[in-house]
Amino acid sequence: MSFEPKQKVELDPPKDDHISLDYLSKCDGSHPDYPTYVAIKGTVFDVTGNKAYGPEGSYRVFAGKDASRALAQSSLKTEECRPEWEDLSDDHKKVLNDWYTFFSKRYNIKGKVEGAVNM
Repeated sequence: MSFEPKQKVELDPPKDDHISLDYLSKCDGSHPDYPTYVAIKGTVFDVTGNKAYGPEGSYRVFAGKDASRALAQSSLKTEECRPEWEDLSDDHKKVLNDWYTFFSKRYNIKGKVEGAVNM
């Protein structure tokens, strides 16, 4: 997987705001008054504007939640979109870390999910 975007993305400095699970759940791409967020390992990324995470998008399952486990397992199953990833195999953890790097080069970090365990 290539981590560098085709065109350089100018990102804002990462924010360290605490984002509640309730607020995150509203950031699922279906509420026009809210941004679209995806969390990985407790870090919240702003994917607003990327139609893949919108209501009709192929990655909509990840929006509005910490999708760490699903991303690690390359799964699009709703039940896998949850924050628990520590018990996964080393191979899956590497995939998850690759996704984290991929997102961090493309999307602004808006903060941390409240109660999330640090990496």
